[in-house]
Amino acid sequence: MNLRWILGLALALAATAAIIASATAAFGPNDLIPRKVLFGNPERTAPYLSPDGKKIAFTAAVGGVMNLWVAPVDDMAAAKAVTQEKRRPIMKYFWARNGDYLLYLQDQGGNENFHLYAVDLDTNTTRDLTPHKNVRAEVIADSYERPDELLIGLNNRDARWHDVWLINVVTGEAKLVLKNDGFTTIIADNDLEVRLASKSLPDGGQEYFRFDGTAWKPFATVPGDDALTTEPLFFDTGNKSIYMIDSRGRDKSALVKVDMATRKSTVVGAADKADVAYIIKHPETHEILAYASEYDRMEWKALKSEIKADIAFLDKQVSGYWAVLSQSQDGELWTLWIDNPGEPIRFALFDRDKRALKTLFAARPSLEGAPLPRTQPHVIEARDGLELVSYLTLPKGSDGDGDGVPDKPLPLVLHVHGGPWSRDSFAYNPTNAWLANRGYAVLAVNFRGSTGFGKAFVNAGDKQWAGKMQDDLVDAVDWAVGERIAHKDKVAIYGGSYGGYAALVGLTFTPKKFACGVSIVGPSNLQTMLSNVPPYWASMLDTFKRRVGDPSTAAGKALLKNRSPLFRASQIERPLLLAHGANDPRIKQTESNQIARAAARKGAAVTYVLYADEGHGFARPENRLSFFAISEAFLAQCLSGRAEPIGADFAGSSVAVPAGRQFITGLKEALAHP
Repeated sequence: MNLRWILGLALALAATAAIIASATAAFGPNDLIPRKVLFGNPERTAPYLSPDGKKIAFTAAVGGVMNLWVAPVDDMAAAKAVTQEKRRPIMKYFWARNGDYLLYLQDQGGNENFHLYAVDLDTNTTRDLTPHKNVRAEVIADSYERPDELLIGLNNRDARWHDVWLINVVTGEAKLVLKNDGFTTIIADNDLEVRLASKSLPDGGQEYFRFDGTAWKPFATVPGDDALTTEPLFFDTGNKSIYMIDSRGRDKSALVKVDMATRKSTVVGAADKADVAYIIKHPETHEILAYASEYDRMEWKALKSEIKADIAFLDKQVSGYWAVLSQSQDGELWTLWIDNPGEPIRFALFDRDKRALKTLFAARPSLEGAPLPRTQPHVIEARDGLELVSYLTLPKGSDGDGDGVPDKPLPLVLHVHGGPWSRDSFAYNPTNAWLANRGYAVLAVNFRGSTGFGKAFVNAGDKQWAGKMQDDLVDAVDWAVGERIAHKDKVAIYGGSYGGYAALVGLTFTPKKFACGVSIVGPSNLQTMLSNVPPYWASMLDTFKRRVGDPSTAAGKALLKNRSPLFRASQIERPLLLAHGANDPRIKQTESNQIARAAARKGAAVTYVLYADEGHGFARPENRLSFFAISEAFLAQCLSGRAEPIGADFAGSSVAVPAGRQFITGLKEALAHP
């Protein structure tokens, strides 16, 4: 199960249709959409079919916490809750291949030490399959060929490396399959036999080895230039070949099939302007039915004649994006995620045999009739000629003539994606919808180093943190100002993780460029970021050395210091909002602590928000609502946008403000009376 090729559950936003009629009439074209409607719990989300296609699981709240529910496929009203998580929402789950259990991953307070739990649907009981303290469980493989079992990686022996365990979901029995002393990635076949494993190379690439039954033998080398655009996926029927995404010998990643015996590679599918990004495979035959690439918009291409008509039908029914969330074992029933521009997310059941599409439930029905903005793609040219696929979201009604440019310049929020080895998309983004509804133009830029646009584009970001990657963002802002989209003096920079780092860079390297900045779990010192990564990221250090900077050399240390906002904190002139989860294992709380102190010493207006029960992002809805309430008030002061009062949005949250509460109007009062 390779989660890179499944559209994330974060996109799965849903609820019952019962509220649609009243919600539709509740909004005027200029109304503020309440934060609770945008960022509170969805009523229902992420519908996944059971293998026999007779049941659907989904997540919905029990006592305010998102839990697992199951319903007959033809009677959603008969759904029953099957888990009782009390504190943290269930966000990652899937059906066991035997159809008798639901499996979900859960951590504590955002520490990312996930346990794997099995829910017995006959007895409605839950068992922890990986009951180890301070250990992270990772799903390696499951299979219809061995439906009661799956392979799990556990770093209980050595925190750096995940040993492979075969776990029986029925009995809970665990058996050690492979003691791992240095493999980065482990790949099993459809019989749950470990077949391939990789080790990191000094250039950031990977060396793959094949297990021949007695020993590991060299199989393939993926150079550093191809490491972010090449990846094995899964085996075909009979386990004689493996499908891969592969950029070796080309710029854009292609879908290929590699013979395990001869190592001969055959191209199955490719696109001219973008990497192959998503696939649809048949659950039983393991054949790839279709694949998609996304330059500025998603495009699906069929590989099997029987799927062509399905894609044509869905493309006709859906004006925006669709993606397959799950399939029945025979591949005849699909659940779909549907994203039509200007509308809430919906989920549907697609019957391939009848070619019938049935809505299961609407995404957040309280958004029906809300003034949701529309997004338009733009290709912006960087100063060196590189094309940056970007997305502009405008407040509803601001573009009277429909040319994709507002009738008059607006305050702008530059929303920088995380990763940085990920990308922005045309798909619905709730943060962008919220910001646009508050009166801001929102610009999302795929700067160099973003993935999806070929290896030359992603490699152009090597050692360009706070360098050309940041120049791309500045160039995009200048484009927006030149096109009369944005006010020159009313531009904020906002982001999480790498995007949070970019926000800190914006306020320290170009202190007069942005009116203010919001950094969510952003690193401030690249040296301490790399020295504090989780132990199970040991295999990724060669990647960081290549693409960020090498802390083991004098030149690398100098580069990392030079590109760290912390050492330019004295340059901050504009207001800064920092937010962090205390349990973040990727970007430690220290990163926000140290720049908050350094900036405050120089008299900068820095507000620091901290959540004791969160990690790398905010999972609990109470915490999300409090953070967005603070952000909204902060941006309204900075950009003169609209704002909903904080009201009761701190209720139930762990929000604390260690520093700078005086800089945001109403914050002290809200903290005193949550």
